Amino acid sequence: MKKILIVDDATTVRMYHRQLMESLGYHVEEAGNGVEALEKASQDTYDLFLVDINMPKMDGYTFIEEIRKTPAVKATPAIMISTEETESDRDKAYEAGANFYFIKPVRMEAIQTFTKLLTGGAE
Repeated sequence: MKKILIVDDATTVRMYHRQLMESLGYHVEEAGNGVEALEKASQDTYDLFLVDINMPKMDGYTFIEEIRKTPAVKATPAIMISTEETESDRDKAYEAGANFYFIKPVRMEAIQTFTKLLTGGAE
């Protein structure tokens, strides 16, 4: 079973994404900020990161930049999901190393398509 780390400071958003990803057959773990997510990524292996931008301690841009510097996880796909809608936010996400950028709330069909594309499915 493929494992996904959801990185978001909002409990309700993490719960929504957890339910969505578990319904698609993925094992889900959560982190409330980038620092916590980096700790988890250094201790475990994930097939995908779902990352918010605005979080305390370490934002999503910095988290993705850090994992892209870390040999063990630098190739792990990352989808940034945020309420930030400007082109500059999208550009900054891609510059940091995100594979895709979605604006909240994300439709199930969209996340299902891109998650399957990046991970090859939940199996």
